[in-house]
Amino acid sequence: MRHTISVLVENKFGVLARIAGLFSGRGFNIDTLNVAPTHVETLSRLTVVVKGDDSTLDQLIRQLERLVNVIEVKDFREGQAVDRELVLLKISADGKNRSEVMQICDIFRARIINVSSLDVVIEITGDEGKINAFLKLVEPFGVLEMARTGKLAMVR
Repeated sequence: MRHTISVLVENKFGVLARIAGLFSGRGFNIDTLNVAPTHVETLSRLTVVVKGDDSTLDQLIRQLERLVNVIEVKDFREGQAVDRELVLLKISADGKNRSEVMQICDIFRARIINVSSLDVVIEITGDEGKINAFLKLVEPFGVLEMARTGKLAMVR
């Protein structure tokens, strides 16, 4: 089962390494990891997506809560949170197929943020299903480069 875990931490040296080490030490492979500052200057939020059984994950969460510099840990159950990803994508798009790429972007509310004679750079945000559906549609044009943030989540 996939779990999205939010960890609020103090901005201190080595906190990320200790948290990642705890996950790997318990045999969890991190699917996505996102770390960013919060509205409070001294705090950051880690959003981690992992696969694993509930009992092992509950033990991991208890151990996370005991780590120094960890303020709060939340395991978002299905439907408890809103989540989004951001993807920047460079796609081959010359004069022949550019209008088709633009139509797909319009349907998915993606934004073209850079255009050259041979390619376009697209920005899209949404949940994992929307992102994956968009990627499947634009794949035949030729994906030249992609950067994907991973999931960000917040309690409803």
